[in-house]
Amino acid sequence: MNTGIFVGRERELNMLSALEKKKTASLVVLRGRRRIGKSRLIEEFAKTKKFLSFAGISPVQGITSQSQRDVFSEQLGRQIGLKNIVATDWATLFSLLAKYTENEPVILLLDEISWMGSKDPSFLGKLKNAWDLEFKKNPKLILVLCGSVSTWIEKNILSSTAFFGRVSLSIKLEELSLSACYEYLCKQKFRGSNYEIFKILGVIGGVPWYLEHIQSHQTSDDNIKNLCYQKEGILFNEFNRIFHDLFERRSEIYLPIVEELANGALEFGELCKSLNFAKSGTLSNYLEDLIESGFVTRDFTWSIKSGKTSKFSQYRLSDNYLRFYLKHIASNRDRILRDSFQDVDLSALPGWATSMGLQFENLVLKNRKSVWDYLGIKASNIVADNPYLQKNSSTKKGCQIDYLIQTKFNTLFACEIKFSLHPLKPDIIEEMKQKISRIVLPKRFSCWPVLIHVNGVSDQVLESGYFSEIIDFSELLH
Repeated sequence: MNTGIFVGRERELNMLSALEKKKTASLVVLRGRRRIGKSRLIEEFAKTKKFLSFAGISPVQGITSQSQRDVFSEQLGRQIGLKNIVATDWATLFSLLAKYTENEPVILLLDEISWMGSKDPSFLGKLKNAWDLEFKKNPKLILVLCGSVSTWIEKNILSSTAFFGRVSLSIKLEELSLSACYEYLCKQKFRGSNYEIFKILGVIGGVPWYLEHIQSHQTSDDNIKNLCYQKEGILFNEFNRIFHDLFERRSEIYLPIVEELANGALEFGELCKSLNFAKSGTLSNYLEDLIESGFVTRDFTWSIKSGKTSKFSQYRLSDNYLRFYLKHIASNRDRILRDSFQDVDLSALPGWATSMGLQFENLVLKNRKSVWDYLGIKASNIVADNPYLQKNSSTKKGCQIDYLIQTKFNTLFACEIKFSLHPLKPDIIEEMKQKISRIVLPKRFSCWPVLIHVNGVSDQVLESGYFSEIIDFSELLH
């Protein structure tokens, strides 16, 4: 499904456009989670240019290296006007493609590159040779290697000595910004309120392909029910497609990790204990794979006094769809398959409020630059910023700040992030006072409380004057 709508990605398009000014060929690596819009980005960049696109097929049982070459041959023949191309070697196919594109500006996309070469250990070596000996002879050629299996790309291309010094540009594509999501929904003529928009983004995040499936004439609840709580819904079946396709047989190793993190951020030791893992490099490697794949984020805390990053960190499930699936779809699969879950009241689901609070925090943290702009903070003046956790000890009480910003002017902005259907009441003030009172502040440091919300605050909160800033996050949609 492609609505034809394209928004955002200005930074990435500018980086790609800059390559056209070079006097030599460019090799680009583009990675990111499935559905994030990688191939769509390249299509947009190449829409006024000569463009050839190739895609590997999922390496399910029965797919061989020759199967991948046959698919590539068919795609190549269709685009260059040659029928019945037969090749038993990747070198032959690359050479034919290079010959066809040797004399003019052209953009080539090899999509799902890890699938394309998964069954042939010589694939990357032959691609590297083809680049060195043939493709790069065309100074106006841009070759894009694209894929969803970011760990494979990192290991086999970005960190490989074979491709060292050859990659002109590497892009890890992230979710769309808040403003781009809003623009997308506006172009789709979605009629819901700002609160409804945040409810949708709380479920799907800023993933373009999911946004494409939002129906403009339906409420947020109806959209979520149709996408998630019907057996035909694309988000009901999506988890296996994105998770198992990425990790294949190893998906059963990674699943318990994300299931634990779906309940909230955890330290490494806590995660080891809950999963009954020894404190070894094995779990660390699995977590790095999940981070590289775009599902998990590692939030480091820091010393306020020195501004230096500490060794202490927490792992957070930062993909909104993944958490929503694990918390609210997986546990109801049988009922959904029996068509007995269609009339569900979303707000009555167990843990709904807690989940949406965590989802909203993810949205804020992914759009933290908008918070900086609102507060008038320049990026160059930020010493550190992240969710902040101060561990309990004999000399200090523990505290957790949803989002803390420290500037070089010895100023802290402690942000409380709340997603609520109703305006926030004065008890939020006492809750914030307790948190800030526990932060160990060095001399000559000040701490300013900030409230980030999406659906209003009571008059008592406004009149108290306690918060230095109250940010209605829906204002940052525009």
